[in-house]
Amino acid sequence: MSNKFVRGACLAALVCVSSLAHSAPQASAPMAAVSKMDALQLDAVIPVGPQVKVGKLANGLTYYIQRNARPKHKLELRLVVKAGSILEDDDQRGLAHFVEHMAFNGSTNFRKHELVSYLQSIGVGFGADLNAYTSFDETVYILPIPTDKPQNVTRAFQVLEDWAHGVSFDTDAIDKERGIILEEARLGKGAADRMGKQIYPRLFNGSRYAERLPIGREDVLRNFKPETLKRFYKDWYRPDLMAVVVVGDIDPAQAEKLVKQHFTRLKNPATPRPRDYAAIPARADTEALVVTDPEADGNAVLIRYPVQPVRDLGTVRAYREELVQGLFASMLSARLAEISQLPDAPWLGASSSLGKLTPRYRAYNASAAIGPRGAQPAIAALVQENERARQHGFGVQELERAKKNLMRTYEQAWNERAKSDSGTYAAEYIRNFLQDEAIPGIETEYRYVQNLVPGITQAEMNAYARRTIPQDSGKLVLYTGVAKPDTPTGPQLLAAVSEAARLPVEPYDEKLLAARLMERPAQPGTITHEEHDKALGLTRLTLSNGVKVILKPTDFLNDQVVLSAARPGGQSLFPDQDILNARFSNAIVASMGVKDFTPLDMRKILAGKAAGVTVGLGSYTDVIAGASGATDIETMLQLLWLKFAGVRRDEDLFHAYIDKQAEIARNASGQPGRRFGDAVVSALFGNHPRAPRSLEADEYAKIDLDRSIAIFRQRFSSAKDMTFILVGSFDEKAIRPLLTSYLGTLPTPALPVAYRDVGLRPVTGVVKREVRSGTEPKSSISINFTGPAVFSEAEQLRLSALIEVTNLRIIEVLREKMAMIYGGGASGALSKIPYGNYSIGINLPTGPENVDKVVAATFAEIKRLQENGPDAAELEKVKSGWIQNHRRSLRENGYWVANLQSSLTEGTDPASILKVEQQVAALTAQDVQAAARRYFDTKNYVQVVLNPEAAAKAANVAKALPAVQPQPGQPGQPALPGT
Repeated sequence: MSNKFVRGACLAALVCVSSLAHSAPQASAPMAAVSKMDALQLDAVIPVGPQVKVGKLANGLTYYIQRNARPKHKLELRLVVKAGSILEDDDQRGLAHFVEHMAFNGSTNFRKHELVSYLQSIGVGFGADLNAYTSFDETVYILPIPTDKPQNVTRAFQVLEDWAHGVSFDTDAIDKERGIILEEARLGKGAADRMGKQIYPRLFNGSRYAERLPIGREDVLRNFKPETLKRFYKDWYRPDLMAVVVVGDIDPAQAEKLVKQHFTRLKNPATPRPRDYAAIPARADTEALVVTDPEADGNAVLIRYPVQPVRDLGTVRAYREELVQGLFASMLSARLAEISQLPDAPWLGASSSLGKLTPRYRAYNASAAIGPRGAQPAIAALVQENERARQHGFGVQELERAKKNLMRTYEQAWNERAKSDSGTYAAEYIRNFLQDEAIPGIETEYRYVQNLVPGITQAEMNAYARRTIPQDSGKLVLYTGVAKPDTPTGPQLLAAVSEAARLPVEPYDEKLLAARLMERPAQPGTITHEEHDKALGLTRLTLSNGVKVILKPTDFLNDQVVLSAARPGGQSLFPDQDILNARFSNAIVASMGVKDFTPLDMRKILAGKAAGVTVGLGSYTDVIAGASGATDIETMLQLLWLKFAGVRRDEDLFHAYIDKQAEIARNASGQPGRRFGDAVVSALFGNHPRAPRSLEADEYAKIDLDRSIAIFRQRFSSAKDMTFILVGSFDEKAIRPLLTSYLGTLPTPALPVAYRDVGLRPVTGVVKREVRSGTEPKSSISINFTGPAVFSEAEQLRLSALIEVTNLRIIEVLREKMAMIYGGGASGALSKIPYGNYSIGINLPTGPENVDKVVAATFAEIKRLQENGPDAAELEKVKSGWIQNHRRSLRENGYWVANLQSSLTEGTDPASILKVEQQVAALTAQDVQAAARRYFDTKNYVQVVLNPEAAAKAANVAKALPAVQPQPGQPGQPALPGT
């Protein structure tokens, strides 16, 4: 785990629930287990850690091998090539990426389609698992392999070798792949792409990087000769530019033997082309650039200061400098976030830091998403906050909080040192090969941090701020977004920056805050009933206030605890006229903080803690979700307790939240994607007030603060009928006093505990609509099948299998055979709330000229599934992938929480989690065929197509073209009222 990975994991004090994959340290402090180092020699070179073997073959190929048992029976393989789009000749623009695609289209030992088909058959999903990417300076191939069968491993190394020097480049396959890559390029078209073409030459200051975007040029992609593609492969796919990364459940000696067996034979060209890295010239002057587009998704300003070479010498001193840089970024980010929550804030959000532009260059950037006040206030605040930090530095409290957060992050990594996923280590070794990032291992890194961080002083941080934040230097001031009456000109941008830099700034003034959230309740509850489920490893408790608890201690990770609770109710209990207040009550209450503390106060109080809780109203349920580290369970439960204790009312923060959401909606209003999404919802549900559509900017003004609070309090002033599920790294005996103190003292007065079926039903019949929006030649197809269904776990499995088989067909037919899409696919669900129903959505981006063909091919595959069902190979691929994922998921806390929660919500047997493999094995082709007939009802679906705006039509024209026209009171008319 390099410091770059660890720092990036989470420096914020209040960690988002979704990001708490690795949290607080075990009760036994790592300090006790890690011996103190002697005085560090700052100029010492950081050694390669003992966890990994790094070797080099005679031909120059580098390899990394590490044994790692998480997940079990899984091997992560990578082929890394130091060659990307920056090396393309003028007639090859886009062909580095094209080579990557061709690696999956046939090689010495795998015919076209055979590779992907074989890997799918052993549980490796195309895209989800098997993948690759091309960037400016590298191409990386990703191959995760199950190791339960030895032949899987040996064939996987053959795949890597074929990618390295055995790609076939069949002419027919090349021509077919042109269409797929052109569809990928089409996906990238839009406002960002159009603006980027104007921006990149300035951002890269005339460097070659601006001319070598990996997707390339369409004229080249359409017309290049196969020899031109092969030339790139021959020039740059060579062993002295390659690395093989092997991390996972494998004997290192066997892995090294396989590396040598497959890669020693690779040869370098007799006269290799020099592998040079493009330079980015330093900026000496100051200029401004204004780039607008009617389909932009928001307005922003960026101040980019001169680029500078990255100087990472691989020494302890350089490592320490990166720790200082991380502390600086954390403190400045906290200040900018604080401004974001002020009434009439100058921006929606902002950032300012020193960051990498390419692996060998970095630059200091200050940027902001502009709010309703426009560009000038955002620029002024950005420049002034940077000047405040440069002139006056940071306070002692700020530094101590940043240190606590940084140390906690390393403690997390240290605690999980034996349980980190192999993919994490593989990514680290890729960075070592490409960017010379140090890989000493977490044992050594933790010792470094223990020694280095305490010695970083306030004076040193302030000196760092003075020398890092540019003062008098050339810069690029960039404005992007939608053209508005107040859009600034270039001279106005420069004037705003100059004026802001001249204004005096005062030191940052920080108020004193409480040291902790709350005291433990003086009178805890008691446990009144207890039972055990040995098969699932569960303990079920009933507390004296009626609250129930399910405990499942695990050893999957050392410092992760996940919490969940849900009960019937939610937004369904409130009338239609209250739906906005109910829908946004969660976010509004969260935006105002807890108890006496604003959200930013909370971040400060929780410095060094890893705990988070979210509470809110779903459509039909009251929902609680939380996560913490092993030593921060009490903090998580305190946060939960305070959610039930009351709501902090803050009109300023409320208006700041509403203004921000309205501006975001206003900025998104011109996007074709938003118009398309709203058209799909409208076609499915009409104008129903509870349809999940986007809000217009002016609708946010209808949200009432006090009514939103009242709705939240109505559902969360009582924990009646709540069952809290806790899964993770805790000692069951030690956690009981916390449960009785916090969960056992939650209020439980009577309240309705049942959802209300408010009648939201999708349209029936066949409905087809076209939406015209956007200027690029790109279309999207949405096909939705919905209807009533009888819910059961077995039926849920059959529907899921149908969706997986459908996705295999979409890849095989629409992408590989027809070359009319790049991505897209089907998803769906079976539900019993508020009534037994199913939904399947198929989304397919393509070109306008191909819409009819893609739709026809999709329905042809549906008909084929209905008439013949899946073939044996297709179903085996689905089953194999499911079993691989299930076995891995059984060692994940989140998987257990989700299954236990769904068993409560849907009334299913929680023990079914132990029977998944048997259920999957029993699934037949006839089951999937029957599901296709049942759920793909070709007399009942909604089809919406987004096409580019016709020249003669105004924007956002929606034309209904129903095959069966819904009539009021007839099938096709949405039920009223609905959810």
